[in-house]
Amino acid sequence: MCGIVGIYLKNKNLEKSLGKFLSGMLKNMSSRGPDSAGFAIYKEEKKFKYKYSICLNDINFMSFKKQLSKLLKNVKIDQSSDHAIIKTNEKPDKVLKILQEKFKNISLVGYGKSIEIFKQVGNPEEVVKKFNLEKLEGSHGIGHTRMATESAITTNGSHPYSTGEDECLVHNGSLSNHNNLRRELKKKGTKFNSDNDTEVAAGYISNNLKNKKNLKDTLLSGLKDLDGFYTFITGTRKGFAIVRDEIACKPAVIAETKDYVAIASEFQAMAHLPKVNNAKIFEPEPGIVYMWGN
Repeated sequence: MCGIVGIYLKNKNLEKSLGKFLSGMLKNMSSRGPDSAGFAIYKEEKKFKYKYSICLNDINFMSFKKQLSKLLKNVKIDQSSDHAIIKTNEKPDKVLKILQEKFKNISLVGYGKSIEIFKQVGNPEEVVKKFNLEKLEGSHGIGHTRMATESAITTNGSHPYSTGEDECLVHNGSLSNHNNLRRELKKKGTKFNSDNDTEVAAGYISNNLKNKKNLKDTLLSGLKDLDGFYTFITGTRKGFAIVRDEIACKPAVIAETKDYVAIASEFQAMAHLPKVNNAKIFEPEPGIVYMWGN
């Protein structure tokens, strides 16, 4: 049992409140996932083309910042707890190679033109506070609270998982064929940093998108290719989507108003959102892809 949440803002005037909304949603899902928590925030940058989210692990931030600043020109590096967000105009091929070769002890959490990802072991309320989520702004975000079943309680075992540019996935459920699928994806060049089944699902999605398949068709294909019970929320640069497997034993509820769309495992996660009692509230149908912004 885990908790998944997401919110997409139709009203741009609410973007300064995104972190506040998402923070409350994650806190209210603590009962479904007390082991760790994480979230992805989407915010377009004006000055820099790309952002890279990393977990520093045991690396000293100031030492890392000084060394990386010598390797990249016109770079901004912001620290948040044990994470850092690198902002630069350098393209991913160059930056990812530097991070892999020069900083072997850090973990790349995600990258893209809009996405920032933060995740950590601990109670969701503590994780939200450490990353100061309430102060973050953006157009949309997704989050996860984890009750570990498939892999160890580590930062690498926490959601969201990102295996492609501006893409990420949170998941409630379990996949039974993830080991076989992992081997197939590795042959196609996908790299994995954990034993978690959700990372395999993220790799499956990004591999399909890389091969020019659209998100809706990819998620529909997953209904045949991914064995197990699941509800997915997948984030992209422009929006997000939700799909439940065709048996649909993993819960989800959607609340939609003229200002936002919110998704959660339970309605209690959304009880603090503005005018939620006037929202159109419904349960997503099994095997149907619901999308906003994409």
